[in-house]
Amino acid sequence: MKHILKYYLAYKPYGMLTQFTDEQGRKTLADLFPFPKDVYPVGRLDMDSEGLVLLTNDKKLNHMLLNPKFAHEREYLVQVEGVPSKEAIKKLCDGVLIENKLTLPAKVKLVDPPKNIPERTPPIRERKNIPTSWLSISLIEGRNRQVRKMTASVGYPTLRLIRIRIENQLLKDLKPGEVREIKTPAISVKGKQF
Repeated sequence: MKHILKYYLAYKPYGMLTQFTDEQGRKTLADLFPFPKDVYPVGRLDMDSEGLVLLTNDKKLNHMLLNPKFAHEREYLVQVEGVPSKEAIKKLCDGVLIENKLTLPAKVKLVDPPKNIPERTPPIRERKNIPTSWLSISLIEGRNRQVRKMTASVGYPTLRLIRIRIENQLLKDLKPGEVREIKTPAISVKGKQF
């Protein structure tokens, strides 16, 4: 019997685990959609983060997206406390020290507050005397809670983190909790098509 490759894009909401089971009864991807048994998320978003998750049973694509040598790009919209200085943004771009290891160069820029992003449940904590701002951060590595540690290291703690892109796959108009089946994602990394 021919193995049928399946691909899904999901908007993982805040407070959900990027897995299918949890002994503590927390929300998981299984609460979103009846995914086929051989389909798994490629990579993770921590429970406090939200946004794009790619799920598939395509082992070749899974390997390419999880193997650091392929250095695929992911982009995040990040709401931070305060307004980062040019110096702080340059540090984030050049690399910051996290757990005694420098992060790889990143693409970081201040952006206007996104208009099409749904409110988070629960909402972020607001402090009247401290403004917030949004950054676009694109990385080619995926260390544990990396974006949060990066912004904190330059003095601007992350309040909200939304992954909006994995290579050429975009969150677009997906809403929290929505899942969309897609055809072959045609992801190209370092000139290699998958």
